[in-house]
Amino acid sequence: MNSNSAQQALQAVIADELSLPLPPAIHQVAAMLAERGHGSATAVLFYGSNLRSGELDGVLDYYVLVDSLRGWYRRRLPAAANRLLPPNILYLEPVVDGRKLRAKVAVLRADQFRRGMRRGGLDTTMWARYSQPAALAWSRDAAARDDVVRSISVAVISAAGWAARLGPESGPAGDYWQALYKRTYSAELRVEKASRTDNLMAFGGDRYTTLLPLAWDAAGLAYTTAVDGTLRPQLSPVARQSAAAGWALRHSLGKPLNFLRLVKSAYTFDGGVDYLLWKIERHSGVKMELTPWQRRHPILASPRVLWELRRRGAIR
Repeated sequence: MNSNSAQQALQAVIADELSLPLPPAIHQVAAMLAERGHGSATAVLFYGSNLRSGELDGVLDYYVLVDSLRGWYRRRLPAAANRLLPPNILYLEPVVDGRKLRAKVAVLRADQFRRGMRRGGLDTTMWARYSQPAALAWSRDAAARDDVVRSISVAVISAAGWAARLGPESGPAGDYWQALYKRTYSAELRVEKASRTDNLMAFGGDRYTTLLPLAWDAAGLAYTTAVDGTLRPQLSPVARQSAAAGWALRHSLGKPLNFLRLVKSAYTFDGGVDYLLWKIERHSGVKMELTPWQRRHPILASPRVLWELRRRGAIR
């Protein structure tokens, strides 16, 4: 299959995947988020563990794409922070049909989203996330939808390219994706269970087996396929060495970038205090009520709050 045909086929697969049926509440929350953007929202994506489970418990994960950060925030500081180190995060507890839900929402410009899908970028988090399944919960119009399809197709091509260069010399498609996701998780400032990649692959079914050769074709990367389905990308030792060096740089930058985002979130995480309190209550059973002053000054209040949480057994 030539590159153009493969790109069209890949985009068709992604378009179908983005149209996965979702619970009505997911679409309702997405519409609320779009309305919150004062006309700046272009698309709302839904992803994560709740997409895989189909449940509404826990925290629902959304990405809101906008065409104007100032239009979304109506304030300079959070818009500037989102422009310099995207995305910004907010936490909401929307009520849908009498039920309180919890949603963690990432916000960024649509052009930042497009750039984040490219394999050449130093930040691996976005293309790695969106090479995994996602659903389009709301879009402004057909043009916005097509833009998301193209962007996520680029994410899959980027991920598949790194998988070829960092994975085994030959093997089934799943081995390449497994090797890739283990590397991307190790580059982030979080701890994932060893079974994390297994769960991802199990949810995808034949998805990853279908996407890998399509993405390689779209990228013009030569490979052979054995009778038993084993794949072997045609890469020189020099190409693999160059990729290893490039990944080493990205790995070294991954945790510092994540740390900077955590620091930024202390000032820009809208609703972050409520999110943290909910997480503490969920894991420890300790419900903490903050005074208005503590909510206005979470950093100054943190020593007293931490002491109280420790006294009540929420922190050991």
